[in-house]
Amino acid sequence: MNKTNEFPKDFLWGGAIAANQVEGGWNLDGKGLSVADIASYKPNIDNKDYAAHMEISTSKIEEAIADKSDKWYPKRRGIDFYHRYKEDLAMFAELGFKTLRLSIAWSRLFPTGEEEKPNEAGVEFYRNVFKEMNRLGIKPIVTLSHYEMPLSLSLKYNGWVERRVIDDFVRFSTVCFKEYDQYVDYWLTFNEIDSIHRHPFTTAGIIPDKCTTGKEEQEVYQALHHQFVASALVTKVAHEVNAKNQVGCMLTKLMTYPLTCAPLDVELTLNKNLENHFYTDVQVKGEYPRMIEINLENRGIHLDISDEDRRILKENTVDFLTFSYYMSMAESGDPEAERTPGNTVLGVKNPYLPSTDWGWQIDPKGLKISMIELYDRYRIPMMIVENGMGSVDRIENGEIHDPYRVEYFKEHFKQMKEAIDEGVDLIGYTSWAPIDLVSAGTSQMSKRYGFIYVDADDEGNGTYNRMKKDSFDWYQKVIATNGASLADE
Repeated sequence: MNKTNEFPKDFLWGGAIAANQVEGGWNLDGKGLSVADIASYKPNIDNKDYAAHMEISTSKIEEAIADKSDKWYPKRRGIDFYHRYKEDLAMFAELGFKTLRLSIAWSRLFPTGEEEKPNEAGVEFYRNVFKEMNRLGIKPIVTLSHYEMPLSLSLKYNGWVERRVIDDFVRFSTVCFKEYDQYVDYWLTFNEIDSIHRHPFTTAGIIPDKCTTGKEEQEVYQALHHQFVASALVTKVAHEVNAKNQVGCMLTKLMTYPLTCAPLDVELTLNKNLENHFYTDVQVKGEYPRMIEINLENRGIHLDISDEDRRILKENTVDFLTFSYYMSMAESGDPEAERTPGNTVLGVKNPYLPSTDWGWQIDPKGLKISMIELYDRYRIPMMIVENGMGSVDRIENGEIHDPYRVEYFKEHFKQMKEAIDEGVDLIGYTSWAPIDLVSAGTSQMSKRYGFIYVDADDEGNGTYNRMKKDSFDWYQKVIATNGASLADE
């Protein structure tokens, strides 16, 4: 393969956001409550304590519903993209974005999830967003389910535990395919579908106290299976609505290394990586891996999987694979091994890697390894649809200097280019996130990802004005040169 300094022609450079983290407008124009609208932030909770932030119960949900403010529920206000989307899209266009990954809030179209017809105000909002993106030359990559399930489905059916929710999701997705057909070619079904085990309420609307006692784990796996079937069914519908539609799946790539060459460390690492591949195996290959089925059986987990389910999975596999990559972890058989947080996970700390302000280990080489591993396994086009670092940014004399962010992206982009030169078919990259937003895990604003600063704090104070960081100009140049500028650094 001939190597050049540039990325492939027509490479899709861009950024990624999620409706529940940016939109706000939680109680406007007929929108219903979603699971994200009751995600709380409390200043007395340690910033790194994900479990405390994501703890959920029926009583906590009822308390949140009774609170009609957004004081402790930052995702209700987001960064006001609902009213400022034209301003934000203009800044993304100035960056040179070829694409923007964003999601459609299910409860903005179907407030309870069970309506037969969509809320027209919600339909119109996204149509206006897509029209503006089209005018600016920014191609949408749309996630259908990004931690935004209607709360009503969670309370009534314990979310995806009930098979009937499949029909509700297919109805919602079908409306999206038909209403936005002229604007959207790339669709993703479920964001980080594997995350159902880390935060089942956020991902699938599962409330622990509504689960059958002693069957909690089995019901989470059953809910996952229902999402697999739903993903396959909406992939089928997308192709029927328009043959041009390309549908992808989305994985949290949790690259894990053995801490040492001790055989136990290697075995534990192998098991972790095989489990991480399970979700894409089902969606790309169309069947459950044999070792996963045996593992579930050995653990006494018996799922309701019909022959029809298996046929649907096999006949409606995805067209491309996407994944998030933020950090890597190590694994060890030593129970005393030091652990450190990552993307809503805890892993053994790797002594060879630095960490972000939130303890996530920075590993550009791990991205290249992940790309090669996934492409060798699946051989279909890939996109990296989330990658970035949360940090504390400070305004100094009216400017925001973030060389740490530039360094992070520079090193990751170089590893991406190496993987492409070695044969990986990478067609796009969207950073998480191009603009500061409410953190998924901690509901903080102070955990900043963007090239664009948003003047808001964790408690919602601020003007919400946008400001470019130094990294804005740097990423703009990378896109303008299709990555060739990286060779000069």
